[in-house]
Amino acid sequence: MSRNTLNTLKEFNISGKKAKFYSLPALEKSLGTKISRLPVSIRVVLESVLRNCDGKKVTEEHVKQLANWGATAERTDEIPFVVARVVLQDFTGVPLLADLAAMRNVAYKMGINAKKIEPLVPVDLVVDHSVTIDHFREPGALDLNMKLEFSRNNERYQFMKWGMQAFDTFGVVPPGFGIVHQVNLEYLARGVHKDNDGVYYPDSLVGTDSHTTMINGIGVVGWGVGGIEAEAGMLGQPVYFLTPDVIGVNLTGVLREGCTATDLVLTITELLRKEKVVGKFVEFFGEGTETLSVTDRATIANMAPEYGATMGFFPVDDATIEYFEGTGRTKAEIDAFAAYFKAQGMYGVSKAGDIDYTRVVELNLTTVTPSLAGPKRPQDRIEIGNVKANFTELFSKPTTENGFNKNPDDLQKTYTTSDGVHVKNGDVLIAAITSCTNTSNPSVLLAAGLLAKKAVEAGLTVAPHIKSSLAPGSRVVTEYLTAAGLLPYLEQLGFGVTAYGCTTCIGNAGDLTAGLNAAITQNDIVASAVLSGNRNFEARIHPNIRSNFLASPPLVVAYAIAGNMTVDLMTQPVGKGKDGRDVYLGDIWPTSQEIAKLMKFAMNSKVFKTNYADVKGNPGKLWEHVSTTEGQVYNWPESTYIAEPPFFDGFTMEPVVTEAGVTGARALGVFGDSITTDHISPAGSIKEDGPAGKWLLANGVLKADFNSYGSRRGNHEIMMRGTFANVRIKNRMIPAKPDGSAVEGGITIHQPSGEQLSIYDAAMKYVAEGTPTMIFGGEEYGTGSSRDWAAKGTQLLGVKAVIVRSFERIHRSNLVGMGVLPLQFLGNDSVETLGITGKETYDLKGLEGEIKPQQTATLVIHRADGSSTEVKVLLRIDTPIEVDYYKHGGILPFVLRQLLAA
Repeated sequence: MSRNTLNTLKEFNISGKKAKFYSLPALEKSLGTKISRLPVSIRVVLESVLRNCDGKKVTEEHVKQLANWGATAERTDEIPFVVARVVLQDFTGVPLLADLAAMRNVAYKMGINAKKIEPLVPVDLVVDHSVTIDHFREPGALDLNMKLEFSRNNERYQFMKWGMQAFDTFGVVPPGFGIVHQVNLEYLARGVHKDNDGVYYPDSLVGTDSHTTMINGIGVVGWGVGGIEAEAGMLGQPVYFLTPDVIGVNLTGVLREGCTATDLVLTITELLRKEKVVGKFVEFFGEGTETLSVTDRATIANMAPEYGATMGFFPVDDATIEYFEGTGRTKAEIDAFAAYFKAQGMYGVSKAGDIDYTRVVELNLTTVTPSLAGPKRPQDRIEIGNVKANFTELFSKPTTENGFNKNPDDLQKTYTTSDGVHVKNGDVLIAAITSCTNTSNPSVLLAAGLLAKKAVEAGLTVAPHIKSSLAPGSRVVTEYLTAAGLLPYLEQLGFGVTAYGCTTCIGNAGDLTAGLNAAITQNDIVASAVLSGNRNFEARIHPNIRSNFLASPPLVVAYAIAGNMTVDLMTQPVGKGKDGRDVYLGDIWPTSQEIAKLMKFAMNSKVFKTNYADVKGNPGKLWEHVSTTEGQVYNWPESTYIAEPPFFDGFTMEPVVTEAGVTGARALGVFGDSITTDHISPAGSIKEDGPAGKWLLANGVLKADFNSYGSRRGNHEIMMRGTFANVRIKNRMIPAKPDGSAVEGGITIHQPSGEQLSIYDAAMKYVAEGTPTMIFGGEEYGTGSSRDWAAKGTQLLGVKAVIVRSFERIHRSNLVGMGVLPLQFLGNDSVETLGITGKETYDLKGLEGEIKPQQTATLVIHRADGSSTEVKVLLRIDTPIEVDYYKHGGILPFVLRQLLAA
């Protein structure tokens, strides 16, 4: 039953018919505050708080606090945000489903109806992370890769199908339709929703992929959370967060000829990283914003995690409505969407001065230039004319300066593989038009196709040893590239469709040839990858490729033709064409007019409707042939993919009191800056000689059937063994090599024995000894994808506290959600200034009693010489609800106790 909170339940018109909504203009009148000057993103959250005000989880005080949001006020108010729905990708979705299944087991064993554990908001899982590029540059590569995907992941898909029949509000988009972000943008997002009482409300969500923010491009408030937080949200818990700062970005001017949305987003990423927008809302406005297509906006919104923001929000306007029309939404949905946002006073792009922002950042679109980003981080933008010089400089720079620490004379050396391929440092070995940031954007994909057409006609080719691929974000992309007559030219250059899923930038690029791998490792070659994704962290793309660049799809094709990152595409030929003629980038680069002529093929509503009707009507024979069990409680058949998680072992309705103080701890790892969730959480291929590989072999799994860590995220035995096992992670506890460079890999020193072990083996030894452990790090700890296993694995290794200079938003939240203390050094204190080597023992004092959000604690460092140092650290349990989560041993036991007690 709808409540008329603060007399705001009003009517508005949809095509002449009356409809109900919670009116923000009425709230402004009721409270006498200037809600119309609030950032639009804040107003969308405010509507949710108002509509869900029940006097318990959400109170009138919460409504008033957010309605009185001050642009520069101190951030102390905790807002309970009830989202309209939840979106999952399969790597994060499967362990979440395993947790739900385990909760049902607990209920069943306690004699309680297992159906009490049921998502209370719609949940959609899009299977998009499981496909690997094994086959490429060959006929039928798409079908061959999909068949391998199903054979490798059959046990996981059986489990998903069980979930579909067990939970009423849990749906699955099967493999082969596209990536979660693009499917969300093109299909799942409906603009506005209507509840059982006929009340309309705006779409909002959280998703278990940090790039959930792509949906911000169509005016939807949503961001990435860990599976832990998403699970609580779908089981009735609001998403709690402190009222954020909102940074307004005033875009002026228009993009210059030859510049792409990718160039723009790399510029924005660099700019906003410098502006330190981590954990803040970013909202775009101004005349330049109006010039951007919705797909350009979605490209920018997608990379909010790369510039560090919670969101990169664009308001609803005429361009949004046109996008909905072009993507096959119904007239009734579109009319309701437009009418609702107009009635709320939230329709249209605002002008400078209309809205009060915490601060405003300016960007003139005419200053954007063609760019790449890399070779190790997405915020490190390089203008295309500087790529050669940048790579050459980094080649010999020390690793402490982001370089590769190589002899400059080696840059021109040529090495020959066992199969006769000649390889040099800087050679492009992977070139991927990959799903995620760009493949929702037809302008850059059509540009890639046009460039390929001109290149083929000029006689250019891509060397056969380069692993090139095209992984569209949805099947619609293939339709319009085919209709525009461009796909055959991409195929001739090796960019045939290989998969519909998240591939290269999630580490699913597949392997190189044995000959290339051997040549790289034996000669320490700095090989390169060029991809149109959003993530290029170390070892992310391929463990043997150390130099990875983000680029627009047409530049991916261009660099594949050029073949090496030391080719200056602004002054040197891309390659030799017909009759040995030099062909330059300008000769094959498409004009904006040429792209515009083909855009009619990209927004065909009939194609969108037909494609997405197949999600339920014709999901494909491979999916239909997946068998499954039935019933409300899962029976956990023996599997190396899916196992009952241990997080509810020994569960009782009353929480066991958790003491936050720590005594006599040892360091499990001491790390530097920018330790990402890729470094922490298991990802990519499983090494045969690592703890996870050894466990699989011991359980009868052949090396050829290892699959990836991501595919095995439903089995904690694998995941805890792969935590901190990244081949590029550098633990400062390990002595440097003779040349001064850091040793890489997931190893540590067990103290006080001094024995060098894998981090997993050392952790288990400490657990057996009853010794608590800590992790130390630097700035930006936990950046990267919203991986719940980065926190789950840390907890299962017995880590009690993580103490660093600064945290990424989602990972900090996930640590709290798993009952691990996140703490932050204060002032100039750091691992370096405090001389922390990992040989010490550590106490954590000041948290023994009732803990409070963001209180200070004392870290006591006991050194081998008998001396000790005391230093204040900040507890990053930020809100009262997080204190409750920690006291219950984590968010999952907290939510389960609430559900079972209801």
